[in-house]
Amino acid sequence: MLEPFGRELWLSDGPTLQFLGFPYPTRMAVARLADGGLFVWSPIAFDAELAAGVDALGPVRHLVAPNGLHHLYLAQWVGRYPQARLHAAPGLARKRRDLRFDTELGDAPDATWARDFDQVVFGGTFLWKEVVFFHRPSRTALVADLIQRLEPGSIGGPKELVMRLWGLVGEGGSTPREWRASFWNRRVARRALRRALAWDPERLVVAHGSCARSKGRKALERGLRWLL
Repeated sequence: MLEPFGRELWLSDGPTLQFLGFPYPTRMAVARLADGGLFVWSPIAFDAELAAGVDALGPVRHLVAPNGLHHLYLAQWVGRYPQARLHAAPGLARKRRDLRFDTELGDAPDATWARDFDQVVFGGTFLWKEVVFFHRPSRTALVADLIQRLEPGSIGGPKELVMRLWGLVGEGGSTPREWRASFWNRRVARRALRRALAWDPERLVVAHGSCARSKGRKALERGLRWLL
């Protein structure tokens, strides 16, 4: 269930979820840090088979929720890995008061993963903020919801037509329209995008849809060109 995606980086696809009546595939990433510990980004539905694959890579040290929507399965993972530190996107801790978060993510990487990751917060929105990560060893950008690239033909029917009109299908996939409209201060978001583009990522991982194994910077810029 864990597939290598780059140096010290693995991906695992989870179940399809319904959001606002539309189906969304899910995906998480696991990175092995320089200290041997694991950084789990956007944890998907937990099961024993997935846990066995994760445990084979090393000890889970960090569970990371990159925005205010990617928190559904955190409690399952905390139950299995109580020693792991729990990291919340800005504002998520107020939403999930049932969980004890160790940190709120910001523009500066945590000292324990600064050798392996850079990160930036896409703010300027009155909805949920997202923290985009850059995995240095594999030169991969990790994007949860800001860019959605659903597989053509994977949904079908009127729902896929609507999602195409929203610009969420295929390599040209982008940000949901309602979320775009919430960015009241695009100057802040553009500043974050310029920083992310400066990473010059070779690869792009998205939580919903197709990842890009090459030309990652181009995929990142194309997906967020509405900001520019």
